[in-house]
Amino acid sequence: MKFYKSLNVKAYGVKMNEKEVYEKIVDWVRDYNPDIVVITGHDSFNKRKDNSYQNSPSFIKAVQQVREYEKSQDKLIVIAGACQSNYEELIKAGANFASSPKRINIHALDPAIIASSIALSEKNKSIDLISLIEKTKYGSDGIGGIITMGTMYVGYPR
Repeated sequence: MKFYKSLNVKAYGVKMNEKEVYEKIVDWVRDYNPDIVVITGHDSFNKRKDNSYQNSPSFIKAVQQVREYEKSQDKLIVIAGACQSNYEELIKAGANFASSPKRINIHALDPAIIASSIALSEKNKSIDLISLIEKTKYGSDGIGGIITMGTMYVGYPR
């Protein structure tokens, strides 16, 4: 939250157990009416245990819940996942950006970097996907996504 504040990006944070986020996510989206939703926390991938994920199933359900509420990926931008999350399934569920294509640990601020960059990008102009992802600590190994529009209205004079 300090990172968003340092960039003058209006943000609200909710702390809860990752396994419960999908139960409340639509209520929060209704209450706060955001342009961008970040669904993150802790996750892990266990190759030895049937290729299982600790929290990806909950993150996927949360993205699905958000997409049932708002289907348009331009009207509501979703950034989802954490360290070693199931990138492909998060994208299939409707996330604009997700971690982790190479199942690596990401930096805690990577989702915030993506969210704030989109928040500060001009509305109705596509972001430069590759340069945006390169702003994160591990680049396309840690996070990936789809071409997305910015959310900021630009006026003159400011």
